[in-house]
Amino acid sequence: QVQLVESGGGLVQAGDSLRLSCAASGIPFTSYSMGWFRQAPGKEREFVATISSRGGRTGYADFVEGRFAISRENAKNTVVLQMLSLKPEDTAVYSCAARARYYGGSNPGEYDYWGRGTQVTVSS
Repeated sequence: QVQLVESGGGLVQAGDSLRLSCAASGIPFTSYSMGWFRQAPGKEREFVATISSRGGRTGYADFVEGRFAISRENAKNTVVLQMLSLKPEDTAVYSCAARARYYGGSNPGEYDYWGRGTQVTVSS
């Protein structure tokens, strides 16, 4: 059974930082690229960041503007999203996803497995 379990969300103030983690099980982790997506109330799910299966390639949405960093610890089957300088518009449910390809890309429809998400709320 495949499981992706996110953690690390919470309520923070604008300018603060958060570190989201996603623990994967039930998949050969090093064969999967990983992505982070987010969905705010009333909005469509949008791409945040992705990292290749071995960690050598990353990609980010334009709105990240250098504030977020995605990384993975293959020995722990974990992918991390470090978020700095958070803004109120970053408020959303953040979900991780896994895709059975070297590089996942930004299209959520191409990912194979999803976590349930963790809420991030940034107050002004």
